Amino acid sequence: MSRPNSWLVLCLAFICGTAAGQVAVPGASSAATSQPETKPDLLGRTTPRGAVLGFLRAAGKGDNESAAQYLNTHLSGKDANNLAHELFVVLDRRLPARLNELSDRPEGSLAFLTRPDVDLVGTVTNGKDKVDILLERVGGETNGRIWLFSRRTLDSIPDLYDAVNTISVERLLPPWLVHTRILQVALFEWLSVLLGLPVLYIITGLVGRGINPLVGRVRRRVLKDPDLANPEAFPRAARLLLMGLIIRWMTAGITLPLMARQFWSGTAATLVIVSSVRLFMLSLGHVEDVVRRRLERENNTGATAVLRLARRTMDLLAIFAGTLVILHYFGVKLTAALAGLGVGGIAVALAAQKTLENVIGGISIIFDKAVSVGDTLNTGNALGVIESIGLRSTRIRTNDRSIVSVPNGQLANLQLENLSVRDKFWFHPNIGLRYETTAEMMCSVLEGIRELLRQHPRVEPGSVRAHFLRFGAASLDIEVFAYLTARDFAHFMELQEDLLLQILRIVEAAGAQIAFPSQTMYLATDCLSRPGRAAALREAPTKEESRSVLY
Repeated sequence: MSRPNSWLVLCLAFICGTAAGQVAVPGASSAATSQPETKPDLLGRTTPRGAVLGFLRAAGKGDNESAAQYLNTHLSGKDANNLAHELFVVLDRRLPARLNELSDRPEGSLAFLTRPDVDLVGTVTNGKDKVDILLERVGGETNGRIWLFSRRTLDSIPDLYDAVNTISVERLLPPWLVHTRILQVALFEWLSVLLGLPVLYIITGLVGRGINPLVGRVRRRVLKDPDLANPEAFPRAARLLLMGLIIRWMTAGITLPLMARQFWSGTAATLVIVSSVRLFMLSLGHVEDVVRRRLERENNTGATAVLRLARRTMDLLAIFAGTLVILHYFGVKLTAALAGLGVGGIAVALAAQKTLENVIGGISIIFDKAVSVGDTLNTGNALGVIESIGLRSTRIRTNDRSIVSVPNGQLANLQLENLSVRDKFWFHPNIGLRYETTAEMMCSVLEGIRELLRQHPRVEPGSVRAHFLRFGAASLDIEVFAYLTARDFAHFMELQEDLLLQILRIVEAAGAQIAFPSQTMYLATDCLSRPGRAAALREAPTKEESRSVLY
């Protein structure tokens, strides 16, 4: 019966974080000063993990005398050494490879609430029966309490040893593969790692190449598109997942040493977790492509930027979750790391407050659909066409062809005037006629304007209004009011030009004229009689005979 390599035991001990622990006796400081200090156990039996790994380390080296120190038995000498060897064989062949789940706390994992001094290492199958491998905590308070394999477990070891002492995989291999060692590692184990994994990966790749044409044929037939290429139906992440499942299945069906099973179990778990995370990210990529194409057809480029941010965020969360699962599998404590990450996250959030404000503002603008790319926007300080809506800022192309970048945090708080979403255009000119215009001319002009607007195909009939508004300072003012249905602002300018020209013709046809700011000078000489003028001249002989008076 071959033994596992000591270097694998040491590596496993390093991964699982085993070290000689010290039993901490809780109590008040006064009580601690009155009692003698507890000496640390040199064999590392203060925790269940330390006890199990210490036993495997000693028995793996063939030191059954030291391994017997981990047994709670009344046997001694050769009998205790033989029992330690039989226990090692049972654990090496049948114990599930879950050593990383063993508790490294002095009080154990508390697997049995009614028996706090008993801890479960694993369950060994003996035909149809299942036997629990248990540890029990023994010792006094002054001498320190240690974990040992329980007497109940040791009583069932001889029968289990006879059942598991069968032909192992090592006996089926040539002796030179088993006994030839490089760095204390058997040659067949080097070959299984250095050649087995690459060969298995290549085989999964060949399987994928055989599946791709079949999937492509079905795809072309279903979509009725003969030009579609063969998809990658078996990506690398799926190949790694298949490798992990195959390794898991092989380690369950082949009798290997415990340390070898622990190594391959960790390898399979890592492959499964990594490949699952990668497949999840690939699935998110496909979903993003489908949604992005739909958004591009709707010309919703802003939502595309948010979609990319959401996809990247989900990728980072998936990688973070996969890392936590791997660390937890190998027994790494995550409480302190998560607490530090939370404090660091708060610090980063405070430092990036403005950036987060702009990002949240951009998301609100995009999903609120207040503006979109191509709209003519008036922010009060800038007027132009929106060229892009990003996560941090919105870029506006002004009428003088310059680019104005407005942070989304500010844009979300501004009063925005979107000129591109107008359903109607307001036609509202004010026309001033000269004061020489008669009432008949005014009525003719008003009636002509109303008839023009009512007959025009682009004018909304119910909105037509033309009225003599007021006597202005230099003109008789007419108010014209109507709504035009135009395609865009350029089309509205064309319609407005045509209507203004026709109104000008109506004014000219009525004999009226467009007024302009002016003043009229009246002379007072014609308003005074001859006798009155002579009297005025006698009273003021130095003044000129005629003078002008401005009304």
